[in-house]
Amino acid sequence: MHNTSLLLDPLDNVGVALTDLKPGEKVKTNSFELDIQEFVPAKHKFALRDFSKGEDILMYGTVVGEATQAIPTGYAITLANIKHKTREYELTAGNFEWNSPAIEAWKDKTFLGYKRADNQVGTANYWLVLPMVFCENTNVKLLQEAFENALGFSQPNPYEIQIKNLISGLKTEKFTETVSQNHSKTGSKIFENLDGIRFLTHSMGCGGTRSDAEALCALLAGYIHHPNVAGATILSLGCQNAQVSILKEKLAQLNCQKPLVICEQQQEGTTEALISKAIQETFEGLIEANKCKREPVPLSKLVIGLECGGSDGFSGISANPTLGRVSDLIVALGGIAILSEFPELCGAEQTLINRCETPGLAEKFVHLMEAYNDAAKRVGSGFDMNPSPGNIKDGLLTDAIKSCGAAKKGGTAPISDVLDYTEYVKTPGLNLLCTPGNDVESTTGLAGSGANVILFTTGLGTPTGNPISPVIKISTNTKMATKMPDIIDFNTGTVITGEDTIESAGDKLMNYIIDVASGRIQTKAEEKRNFDFIPWKRGVSL
Repeated sequence: MHNTSLLLDPLDNVGVALTDLKPGEKVKTNSFELDIQEFVPAKHKFALRDFSKGEDILMYGTVVGEATQAIPTGYAITLANIKHKTREYELTAGNFEWNSPAIEAWKDKTFLGYKRADNQVGTANYWLVLPMVFCENTNVKLLQEAFENALGFSQPNPYEIQIKNLISGLKTEKFTETVSQNHSKTGSKIFENLDGIRFLTHSMGCGGTRSDAEALCALLAGYIHHPNVAGATILSLGCQNAQVSILKEKLAQLNCQKPLVICEQQQEGTTEALISKAIQETFEGLIEANKCKREPVPLSKLVIGLECGGSDGFSGISANPTLGRVSDLIVALGGIAILSEFPELCGAEQTLINRCETPGLAEKFVHLMEAYNDAAKRVGSGFDMNPSPGNIKDGLLTDAIKSCGAAKKGGTAPISDVLDYTEYVKTPGLNLLCTPGNDVESTTGLAGSGANVILFTTGLGTPTGNPISPVIKISTNTKMATKMPDIIDFNTGTVITGEDTIESAGDKLMNYIIDVASGRIQTKAEEKRNFDFIPWKRGVSL
């Protein structure tokens, strides 16, 4: 039988319930042995000693809260008796020594990727169609319907049959069409090396601030430059803030040489003229994109994005440390890992500062964190308000508890670079990327900065995906993985039950990543066409 409780760090003064703990139940946690005094739900915490009002609550070896009243030994830690608090941090960086993992078993392994002329490697091969401004969203959708239906990339909608049966019920007749009817599979025959055409829409490009428009152009440039993209079709109205000229400047800064089809409606005239030009020139681009084939490449060409959403009290114990193991392996192999979500690093600052390779990186990290938090405070919010009702219900009571668990996704490697939102990765190793904690805004940013695979942990379940980067959904607990098998790709609940260690779960996940990156496995988000894309306006979003 597996343990019923856990001590995450020898310095901690609270334990974690791995199962529901009832009053009178004896628990032994490392050197602590005590009787539970009140019901403690699984994933929640309990006091290992008596607390007085004002004393610090420690988890992961650091401050994650403060007692707001006396808490006797064996009682549950709740929002009624603690509040958010973090450890003071100071700027000190350098002299960090990393005990990197053994990579003998991995150094000769490869995945099947698409080599690009700029030395990047794609895990997929897409043509991208995007608008410079929301005014072109309808035209993008027209192109999407036309291309996907003609090339066989469209997917049947199983819910259409349900609706048709409801309509048939009004006429006392049964509709019997199956989801496979009228679904062409010609796309794979025409362009066998093309994984699809991906279509973006968004609500930006005009009407906001000029800085928002510039950030959008930088983000779109990152998507076009992305190794999973062979080329792009760009629809512009003409008069918007997000001008094609700005996009071209951003692409030039990335030294991006991808083929582009640019169609501006106010120059072309009619919608028919615009769409006809876009179709003709895009089709020519598809022919060229199809010439690229998968071939073996080293694992050092992987760029993994590290993300969590719908987190629970097990996230920092099972799934996030498993990603940390994978991150360390990728970094040791010479690849890149990107840790995002700055509101969910609140409380873990000192550990990350200490791991920065230079004082300059530490200063940039602190500046981005503080500027972001200050902006939130100016509108009556702050990082401390990040945990959602679902997070709190499942044991993440304060942002510091959530953040210290979230930071585990970044493993233990030194931090080789710190990136602001829309900055593209350039340095091998562990990179920190400033994004919101908002799931889709963050995954959108990870792909825009070059992640060719995104690893996404969840304890409560979320269907989030991305248009150009495969998103592997990793469950923190077996119960949720069993309940939501259509959105979960990989389960680390085996760590909680003792069937796996962090190391063994991480190694299994590495093999899964290789299969996804090679095109042998399609993620659940791709199967369900969860192609979520939301640019971040630099206002407040946690």
